[in-house]
Amino acid sequence: MDPNNNNDKALIILISIFVGSITIASVLANKIITVFGLFVPAGILAYSVTFICTDVISEVWGKEKASHAVWGGFIALLTVLILVRIGLVLPGAPVWQGEDAFQTILGSTSRIIIASFIAYLVSQFHDVWAFHFWKSVTKERHLWLRNNLSTAVSQLLDSFIFITIAFYGVMPIFPLIIGQWAVKFAIAVLDTPVIYGVVWLLRKRKIQESHENSEILVE
Repeated sequence: MDPNNNNDKALIILISIFVGSITIASVLANKIITVFGLFVPAGILAYSVTFICTDVISEVWGKEKASHAVWGGFIALLTVLILVRIGLVLPGAPVWQGEDAFQTILGSTSRIIIASFIAYLVSQFHDVWAFHFWKSVTKERHLWLRNNLSTAVSQLLDSFIFITIAFYGVMPIFPLIIGQWAVKFAIAVLDTPVIYGVVWLLRKRKIQESHENSEILVE
């Protein structure tokens, strides 16, 4: 990967957004919010961004690069879990007054991150696989259809696995599963124009760079 190449820069940025979104989603998920009357974890928007990133990476760079991004996110989650556990164990300073809140929020985060591990690997790898399955079926046409079909099933798997592990015994899980999946799917439908725009822009830059490199070789 050449950091001076514009398309490689774009890939690095997309992977960075992917990793940042997946890790902060685990922290934000501690808060349950209401969206149009549905109860969902606050990390839902951040997590939905990850599917945009993997779909764009899959479309422009292929399945292998998308799989690398997924593994990168997994390693980031594991790193965050270790750092959170260390932060919880270390004694607070005498002047520190927020220990109870810190333990409450980040203590729950550990369970949420473990739930994220399992849900994440299943849903993200399914999304990459399903995206390329539908890409083959549609003969690389109908990006909107491939994006929404792969994401809809992947997000259902993610919602069921994540909510069950993270909140079972703490609060009713079925309203959370239904609410989270419905909101995620709505976001997936709404972000379709964004995916089209990003893919179009990246492909245009890729073609321009290819022409520029050809001209250099000719000279």
